[in-house]
Amino acid sequence: MTRAAGIALAAILLVGLALRLYHLHDPILDHPAWRQGDESAIARNFLELRNNILYPQTDYNGPPPNYVELELQLVPYAAAQAYRVAGIHEVFARLFVIAFSLGCIPLLFALGWELYSRRAGVFAAGLFAVAPGAVYYGRAIIPESDMLFFSIGALLFWCRFARTRASPDFWLSAVFAALALLAKPTAIIILAPIIALAWRPARVSSKTRFPFWSPLTQAAIALTAIALAPLWLYYAHLHRIAEWHWATGITGLHVIPTLLARLSSPAAFVAGLGGMLALLKMLATTILGPALFGLVLIATVAQPRDSRAPERAMFFGAWITALAIYAFVVVNVERVDYYLMPFVLFAALYAAGGLDHVLGLVAPDGISRATIVGSCVAAFIGIYAGMLEVHPYYTWSRAVFAAANEVRATLAPGTLIVMGHYDPSVLYTIGHRGWEEDPFLWTVADTQSAMRKGARYFVAVEVPRLRANKPLWVFLQGYRRVPIRSGWQVYDLSQRAAEKVGTKSANPH
Repeated sequence: MTRAAGIALAAILLVGLALRLYHLHDPILDHPAWRQGDESAIARNFLELRNNILYPQTDYNGPPPNYVELELQLVPYAAAQAYRVAGIHEVFARLFVIAFSLGCIPLLFALGWELYSRRAGVFAAGLFAVAPGAVYYGRAIIPESDMLFFSIGALLFWCRFARTRASPDFWLSAVFAALALLAKPTAIIILAPIIALAWRPARVSSKTRFPFWSPLTQAAIALTAIALAPLWLYYAHLHRIAEWHWATGITGLHVIPTLLARLSSPAAFVAGLGGMLALLKMLATTILGPALFGLVLIATVAQPRDSRAPERAMFFGAWITALAIYAFVVVNVERVDYYLMPFVLFAALYAAGGLDHVLGLVAPDGISRATIVGSCVAAFIGIYAGMLEVHPYYTWSRAVFAAANEVRATLAPGTLIVMGHYDPSVLYTIGHRGWEEDPFLWTVADTQSAMRKGARYFVAVEVPRLRANKPLWVFLQGYRRVPIRSGWQVYDLSQRAAEKVGTKSANPH
């Protein structure tokens, strides 16, 4: 690495860090609150209940343990260890996420250099550092950043192995690929460019009877098996112990039935394609941002045509095909934008190659100072426009935060509650475990069952929906209201309404 490249990479890291530290200390009630609530609860439960990364627990569905079928909880587990030293502060979890996100930058620099040139590596690192999705979700407590970090590592070391056949590169790629899949199974996308990079050299150079069965192809198959084995073992273990089967539940109840429906007729398939194309709006705004999305479009007609062009065409072609299939099958069902985060890696690298090629054509003798100044101005405008796209995500309700903390300070510590609202982040902020339910659908029998299992309080966050559930509303009036200044209503299920505080409960449960 030259001194100039090192300075540029350091500057990119500083810019990336500054952007990701924005609103670092906000509560986890910002976007996506639901997912951040689960991850934060799992971290706290590693600290307070069972410090074993193979046994993640949420706060809901009754008394512990509440094991959940989710990805390998790398950030929550690391945060829990920090909590042991400094106390429970969600900022530690965010700092671990930021560390993974920033770690992507030098890896992308190296991968861009491996695929194109050193200058393209700098461009790839810079584009990822400021892409709005990478910035915002690079500080949100969700598993996307660690998945991306390990995904880039797997691709980088595989590209090096394909060139050098060095055994350490193979094993590093396999380890990174396995960790990427454990961090989030959607990382399986990266196996497509890995296999494609192995397949093309076999096709063009092998003289054997089986032209696709080269040593590199065999290595790709071995890497795939090594990467998938820990994933299968981990989810087989979780499926046995979990009360909440999020991974297999979403796949079996939503993804697969929707896919089968879309494949049932040409009209359904076309409708599915239309839904997938509608995802481009999210991709172009809150994930890539207008600037990076535009550069990707330009890069489709501005790729370098050197001796490695066919190899890169196979690599990126397989990658974007896998991404498109993933968008059609998964994101088309779970239509949240952070599911599109795997596109950021592709976009940053592909756009960097195109940008590098264009600059080589228009300024073969180097870039003038005026061009550098103009590029900095354009970069600032692009960064600002990208941050405007995600800025609403930083919003969180101060009223909800204040009410949740008031309830937390009022209720007896360590007691189980039924929270009449769906949102793990609110239950986490209240600081109690128990149940989170829709107060309109929750029944008197459900409440009595929860009371037998130890529920002490009913916390009605959505009071109008509770009032609409007349049987439950009438039932709860038989219990003492806990004074709360916010608009929430809290009922002490251990005290009948006619009793005074401190008297022995006559509740038969």
